Amino acid sequence: MSKILIRGAKVLGGEAQDVLIDGSVIEAVGPGLSDEGAEVVDAEGKVLLPGLVDLHTHLREPGREDSETVLTGTRAAASGGYTAVFAMANTFPVADTAGVVEQVYRLGQEHGYCDVQPIGAVTVGLEGRKLAELGAMHESAAGVTVFSDDGKCVDDAVIMRRALEYVKAFGGVVAQHAQEPRLTEGAQMNEGVVSAELGLGGWPAVAEESIIARDVLLAEHVGSRVHICHLSTAGSVEIVRWAKSRGIDVTAEVTPHHLLLTDELVRSYNPVYKVNPPLRTERDVLALREALADGTIDIVATDHAPHPHEDKDCEWAAAAMGMVGLETALSVVQETMVDTGLLTWAGVAERMSVKPAEIGRAKGHGRPVSAGEPANLTLVDTAYRGSVDPAGFASRSRNTPYEGRELPGRVTHTWLRGKATLVDGKLT
Repeated sequence: MSKILIRGAKVLGGEAQDVLIDGSVIEAVGPGLSDEGAEVVDAEGKVLLPGLVDLHTHLREPGREDSETVLTGTRAAASGGYTAVFAMANTFPVADTAGVVEQVYRLGQEHGYCDVQPIGAVTVGLEGRKLAELGAMHESAAGVTVFSDDGKCVDDAVIMRRALEYVKAFGGVVAQHAQEPRLTEGAQMNEGVVSAELGLGGWPAVAEESIIARDVLLAEHVGSRVHICHLSTAGSVEIVRWAKSRGIDVTAEVTPHHLLLTDELVRSYNPVYKVNPPLRTERDVLALREALADGTIDIVATDHAPHPHEDKDCEWAAAAMGMVGLETALSVVQETMVDTGLLTWAGVAERMSVKPAEIGRAKGHGRPVSAGEPANLTLVDTAYRGSVDPAGFASRSRNTPYEGRELPGRVTHTWLRGKATLVDGKLT
């Protein structure tokens, strides 16, 4: 690889510096760098961050390639500034064996737009009755460390305890989709004033909060790590905050859409706003922002959930749940957290790169922007503002809740180990 000189970038939003990349690593960081023959990238006024890491992505392959593939999903990731994504297990077949997780891992390596770390299922077939091959998946070429039945809750307390005990042996983590199934039967949206007025089945906050309360106590009992997927209520924030004050090894994530959107949007009956967990109230949104700012919520994860057109362009009750998010995540975080003064860009790097890499044990990612470190980087034009046009997405699906909405910021460049995957906003 030739050398690349990124000139005048605000590293983590700080003072302008130059960053020299030599091959796959950062050679030097500082003002006034020069290297004859290096490719120069003018980054004046732009913010340079470590490559983003998404702990919660649905790539759909194998089995639902009509929604997304590892190739299209990782192209979307690179467009959004990501250099590593963790692929959820709810594929067809389910990623509950070493063979399936290795297939996904190798597809990521083959395509080369970002590193793909498969997440293994907790239970066979996501059915919640029998533990999957956790040890075999960890020992496989994919080296799985994160396990989740996301899309379904591990609602059996005995199974959840056994999973926590099993992964403790190799430092793994169970990522829980916190949804008590009996409390959400027939649920279509958040339970509250809007659901009552619309006559749609309500999804109570306690369905999430009760599982989180149980699981942090199980994690404490076992002495293992538990991660809470897509936390969405003010009550959940308080439970996690209490658990951390008690010394329980719990981490939690919030999605960009839960930082910005509320259940008032469901009044439109537009299925693009149908998601699991559902959009909550303005009070919940503000609580989530504050919790992300103070570290109670550790990371932002997209829960990128692509669906084909026909699964969303239908009546509300029949529509699939989920939204795409890889290509808009950083913009939403800028609007809700940076432009509001709740987070600095260094704080964004911590929550969208450093901490998710740490939770998932993603080697070489979430590292400092300094000499000797892997050149996994993303460059952001924070002054940009523009309307979201899903027609330009790299993802195979278009189910974004932000279509036509003006959002700030645009990723202009992404580098994976020194190789450009995005240049001037265009995939290489």
